[in-house]
Amino acid sequence: MKGLSKLLRIEKEGFEKPFNFKNSKKADLLFLMLVITLSLFGTLMIFSAGSAYAKVRYGDSFYFIKRQVIWLILGYITMYVSSHIKPQFYKSVTPILYVVTLLLLVLVLVVGFVGNGAKRWISIGPLTLQPSEIAKLAIILMMALYFSEFEEKALEKKDKKKIFLYGTFYPSLIMIIPVILVMLQKHLSCIIILGLIGLLMIIGCGASLKYISSFSMMGAGLVACLAIFTDYTKERITVWRNPEAYKLTGGWQTLQGLMAIGSGGLFGVGFGNSVMKHCYVSEPANDMIFAILCEELGLVGAAVTLALFLYLIFRGFYIATRADSVYSRLVAFGISSKMAIQSMLNIAVVTNTIPNTGISLPFFSYGGSSLIMIFLEMGILLSISRYSKITK
Repeated sequence: MKGLSKLLRIEKEGFEKPFNFKNSKKADLLFLMLVITLSLFGTLMIFSAGSAYAKVRYGDSFYFIKRQVIWLILGYITMYVSSHIKPQFYKSVTPILYVVTLLLLVLVLVVGFVGNGAKRWISIGPLTLQPSEIAKLAIILMMALYFSEFEEKALEKKDKKKIFLYGTFYPSLIMIIPVILVMLQKHLSCIIILGLIGLLMIIGCGASLKYISSFSMMGAGLVACLAIFTDYTKERITVWRNPEAYKLTGGWQTLQGLMAIGSGGLFGVGFGNSVMKHCYVSEPANDMIFAILCEELGLVGAAVTLALFLYLIFRGFYIATRADSVYSRLVAFGISSKMAIQSMLNIAVVTNTIPNTGISLPFFSYGGSSLIMIFLEMGILLSISRYSKITK
């Protein structure tokens, strides 16, 4: 109980002058340029990929792009403000964010509404919020806070009990609580992402791989059981194994996406000239946008996109290595890992490498709350680079 109260306490010093716009140091300019490049590129692709679908469904080809531009501007503002807030402030409010996130996840189960066949959203006035997106950041911040407080006990090599409890068991609880709440929403893709984030955070701290591997096997077993014994996920796996046998039902999206990728060839059919976006590919401006990108810009365009993501992730890890505290280092590591996991899983789904689990592509998939969360995370990374005391 004493350790729990220590972890959940709110440090008042973090609220004293949380930011200073006038005298703040310079952030990582290269990382900022990568974020802006990817976000503008993604917005252009949303316009191209979603225009036909928007015309059919909403009677307005500009339906998606008009809303996305508004979210993009709000995202830039969010990133600008959050990049000037000191990491100490984020550390101070981490317990609040974590508890509020858990309450929102519970609220989804009570008053959430169904969208695309799943109950994962809640309405707050005119806004639609997906708490599972907030949960990804909340876990990163909370686990970073935990290890900043208990790093010595987690890495204590002489006491095996401490290594297990503080290095694996307790941080796993931080991850498992929101995972269970997301599991009740039947959101398998988010469960996988949250689990991988938690696992990488524990590994990033340097905890014992012996105990981590045991817990990882247990977690993988639970996810496998969920996939096997849940009709929704079992159907997805069946379709994934042989999409041609379900070409008019569950395999339609996968097959059309693969056809779009194959149609692009080396240089693509040209920006805006996609055929498959005309209501062949489901959700062309959302989860399957990478397929349209491959069709229009070809292998070269796909390679450039992947290179931009890889460089952004690499730069995020670089910021982590330059951070001047355990908390900042792990936050930067966690956010960069989350970006890598989500990008990799989305592309794996589109190319039918893994079963379709409904994962968005950062900066490219249409959506408001998810985009704002991404920009908040990018702002936190810029803040860590800005306020690091280590000479750059």
